[in-house]
Amino acid sequence: MVILCWQRFTAPAAESILRAMNADDTGISKQQLGMILLVGGIVGFCAILSVDIMDVGREGGIGPAQTLALIAMALVVVVGLTLLPLGDAPA
Repeated sequence: MVILCWQRFTAPAAESILRAMNADDTGISKQQLGMILLVGGIVGFCAILSVDIMDVGREGGIGPAQTLALIAMALVVVVGLTLLPLGDAPA
C-alpha cells in the first residue's frame, strides 16, 4: 500500500504542495492572540475563584498557590489587553 501511494506522488504534486505551503498565510495576528489570551485569562481567573466558591465547607479561603495563580491569570489578561490594539500584524 505504501509503495502504491509513493508511486502516485509525482513532481507536479510536490510542486502544488510546496506552493500551498508557501502561500501568503501569515498565521495568527497579534489582535487574535490578544483576544485568545484575554479570554483564556478571564476564564482561568473565574475557574480559580470558582474552586474556592464551590468548596464551601473548607476552611482557610484563598491560599498562596491560588493567589499566585490569580496573579498569573491577571497578568495574562493584561498581556492580552496590550496586544489587542496592535491590529493585524503577525504575532
